[in-house]
Amino acid sequence: MNPDAATPDPRTTLARPDLAEQALEGRVRAAAYRPVRPMHAIAPVTDIHAAADPTSERIDQLIHGEAFDVLDQAGDRLWGRARRDGLVGWISASALRPGAPLPTHRVAAVAARLPLNALIADAADVPAADLAPIGAFETDPVAVAERLLGVPHSLGARASTATDCSGLIQQALYACGLAGPRHADQQAELGQAVDRAEARRGDLVVWLAPPGHHSWTGHSGFMLNADRVLHATGHHGAVVIESFAEADARYRADGFHAPVFRRLQA
Repeated sequence: MNPDAATPDPRTTLARPDLAEQALEGRVRAAAYRPVRPMHAIAPVTDIHAAADPTSERIDQLIHGEAFDVLDQAGDRLWGRARRDGLVGWISASALRPGAPLPTHRVAAVAARLPLNALIADAADVPAADLAPIGAFETDPVAVAERLLGVPHSLGARASTATDCSGLIQQALYACGLAGPRHADQQAELGQAVDRAEARRGDLVVWLAPPGHHSWTGHSGFMLNADRVLHATGHHGAVVIESFAEADARYRADGFHAPVFRRLQA
């Protein structure tokens, strides 16, 4: 979380010194303001990068059907904000189509042709068994995450085909109709704080990152029970279940802060 609450978070604020979205006029300083142009993803998963150069760092992904509000363009690259999780970045224009149609369904199956939580406006081409109507949610985020065991770990990914740690948490929360911020530091503000001794299944555990020049802000996972954590980890290269004590020792040895525990549901 940004330490200065009055300062807009640059990760989610669609503004540069030369240009900002119209809705920010009077709130942030820019040379010009323009309204956004809504578009939506047609590819199963599309990378969002930190810069217009497609070889720059991947900071997020857009999943099929999700809206992307476009403010600027450089060739085949569009600059804007992913509407569902709020991240600002650059994306390929060829992966998007104009408009943001309201979805009627979401993908509820892990092994479907489209990723988990993809948004569907026309369900005719997707097997009904893979779908759930919008508004019909699961009740246990950990049960959703358990279905993703073995999915490869990949920094910047947030899909059921590959994911990083916060992407796994985000997608499990989305499947249950809960808020799913993209970064570990944002996830560390969800719910209510609990002590380590009280940690139980379903609680979030977050090791906040040490200071440094990196875009990631920590490591997050779900407590499977009092002694085990379910998380997507680069150390194991996948979504795994691991002894909490082993994971805690490793992250602290790497300079991460002591873990915080957050209870999402009473």
